[in-house]
Amino acid sequence: MQMFVRKQDFRYFCGIMKVLVTPLNWGVGHATRCIPLVSQLLAQGNEVLLAGDGMSLRRLKTAFPTLRTFELTHMELRYSSGNSQTWAMIRAIPKIVQASIADHRLLKRLVQREEIDQVISDNRFGCFVKGTHSVYLTHQLFLRLPRPWRWAEPLASWLHQLIWKRYDEVWIPDYEDPNRSLSGSLSHREQGLPSDKIRYIGPLSRLILSDKQAQQVKQDLPAKQNVPYDIVALLSGLEPQRTLLEQTIRKRYEASNERVLIIRGRVGEPSVEWHRDNLTIVPYMDDRQLVNVLQDAKKIICRSGYSTVMDLAALGILDKAEWIPTPGQPEQEYLAAYLTSRH
Repeated sequence: MQMFVRKQDFRYFCGIMKVLVTPLNWGVGHATRCIPLVSQLLAQGNEVLLAGDGMSLRRLKTAFPTLRTFELTHMELRYSSGNSQTWAMIRAIPKIVQASIADHRLLKRLVQREEIDQVISDNRFGCFVKGTHSVYLTHQLFLRLPRPWRWAEPLASWLHQLIWKRYDEVWIPDYEDPNRSLSGSLSHREQGLPSDKIRYIGPLSRLILSDKQAQQVKQDLPAKQNVPYDIVALLSGLEPQRTLLEQTIRKRYEASNERVLIIRGRVGEPSVEWHRDNLTIVPYMDDRQLVNVLQDAKKIICRSGYSTVMDLAALGILDKAEWIPTPGQPEQEYLAAYLTSRH
C-alpha cells in the first residue's frame, strides 16, 4: 500500500523544523537579539523564515539576505519629545491592539500556506497559532509603569500574562540565577513565576567574535579607523527621542578634543560617514566593526535598552557605559539604575 507522509511529519522525523521568527518593530533591538537565535536555528539545520515590518525587518534582512521574508502589520509608533511617555503609550494602545489582531490573522494564513512548524515571536503579541508550537520571547514579564501609575503595575503584568499564556513557551533571554541576572526584577521575582512555560535561555547577543575574527577586523579597517575613539555613542529607539539624544551628544562634544563616534542606528540609510572636527557620524556599522570600536572606546554612551545591555555584557564592557534611559520609559530607567548599582 502506498504511503503518503506530510512534509511536517518528515521534517519532525529528521529532527529539523520550518521556523518563523518575527520581532516587534520598536527600534531595532528586538531584531538584533533575534540574530543569534536565527544563526543557531540555521546551524541546527532548520529552515528559517523571517516576518515583521519596518526597520526591524530590514535589520534582519541585512543580517540574513538569503532568507525568505514576509510583511506583517506595520505599526508606526512615536515617543513624546517630553519627559513623559505616558500619554504617548496610552494613545498607542488602540494601534497595538489592532495590529496584534491583524498579525494573528495574517500569521494563521502564513503558517497554513508555508506549513510552518514553529513560530518565535519577540514581543509581537498576536503571533501565536493554535496547533503550531508558538514561543514568546521577552525579558520583561513584570511590567514597570511611570511613578504615578506604579499602583497599576500588578494589573499591567496580569494583562501581559494573559497574552503570553496563549503561547506554548516563554523564552527569557537572561540567566535564571537572579544573582547573575541582567534584567533584574523585570523577569525575576522572589515569589517566582506563575507558569511552567518559562525557560531562561541566557542572554542573546550577535556581538561575539572569535579571536581570529577580531584580529581580521583590525587588519581590514582603514588606518584612520584603527585609532580608537574616546567616546562611542550608540543611538537607538523611537523618534523623536533618538534624534534628541543625538543632538545632545553633538552639542556636548562639539568643542571637545576627544574623538567621538556617533552610530545613528539607521539601518537602510546610505553608508556615508559625516566628519566635522572631532566628530564622526555613521548611520550604522557592521557588527564586526562595531565590536572593534566598542572594545577600544574609553566610554560608551547609550540607551539602557535591554538588547544594548546584552551586547555590552557579551563583550564584558558594561562598566564603560553611560546609561541615558529614554525619558519617561520606566523599563529603561529601572535598568539604568539596576546596572549602575552593580557595576
